[in-house]
Amino acid sequence: MIRRYLELGQVVGAHGVRGELRVNPWCDTPDFARRFKTLYWDKNGEQPVTVLSCRPHGNIVLLSLEGVTSKEAAEALRGRMLYLKREDAKLAPGTWFIEELIGCEAVDADDGRRYGTLTDVSRTGANDVWHVTGEDGKEYLLPAIPDVVIDADVAGNRVLLRPLKGIFDDAD
Repeated sequence: MIRRYLELGQVVGAHGVRGELRVNPWCDTPDFARRFKTLYWDKNGEQPVTVLSCRPHGNIVLLSLEGVTSKEAAEALRGRMLYLKREDAKLAPGTWFIEELIGCEAVDADDGRRYGTLTDVSRTGANDVWHVTGEDGKEYLLPAIPDVVIDADVAGNRVLLRPLKGIFDDAD
């Protein structure tokens, strides 16, 4: 399902004494967060905040936001989620936000068979692994590679798969 506002990451603390925030980003790389001049404190986009500076710092992001000028103010925001406006994020064709994939119906690309619902995505070194939960509650793991993931239609809330033999059945 396409959402207008998506989670960018969570504030995990302060950095320094001038109100800079340490943010654990949910994106592929911390550098992705540098694209945004405005972020939001809510998932409806009703509480915008201007980004004054943003820089990767290891696997986190250091953000300076308008109105946050002290270590105490930054620490008070610990645990808060920051959101981005989807239309401000430019994604390459064939890439999707994980948050939008979760909940999509997993369907066979060839015969329309329903496998279940995409319930999670694990990040691995080689490729992502999609977790599909079947009607029986059993979890199936699929490599998110071009041979398996044929298409993702997040607007239509479904992903088309051509699973490897043996994932959903006991075929050799």
